[in-house]
Amino acid sequence: MEMDKIDQIIDKHNCEPSGLLQILLDIQSENSWLPREALGRVSKRLDVPLTRIQHIATFYKAFSLVPKGRHKVHICVGTACHVRGASRILDTVEEATGIRPGETDLELKYSLETVNCLGCCALGPVMEVDGKVHGKMTPVKASDALKTYE
Repeated sequence: MEMDKIDQIIDKHNCEPSGLLQILLDIQSENSWLPREALGRVSKRLDVPLTRIQHIATFYKAFSLVPKGRHKVHICVGTACHVRGASRILDTVEEATGIRPGETDLELKYSLETVNCLGCCALGPVMEVDGKVHGKMTPVKASDALKTYE
């Protein structure tokens, strides 16, 4: 990520330390992750210790300190999805992508996460890719859905 873009985000929040969380969210939104150089720039510009920024970035699950894939895949493993076969969907996605929950493939194509509920229990098991919900999944449907993101 270019330092100019980071500076624009910081300036948008008036270079105020009170805007730190929103600044990090904006950088994450723009870049899909928080590069170390970006955190250093934020630290310097806001005069906030880098250790404090790193603490915040590691505390909140919304932030990632490693590159994420272009496609974010979430598999619901909540009770309703679990009893309807979410584990089979997860196995299928793991096999198709070569990654496990919490990982990103080497080509930075997919990042995989499990979630406890996506709020659409009647459609379970559910897989969400880039915010689009795919309901009533079967292993075949999950595999086919992933192919549309290739």
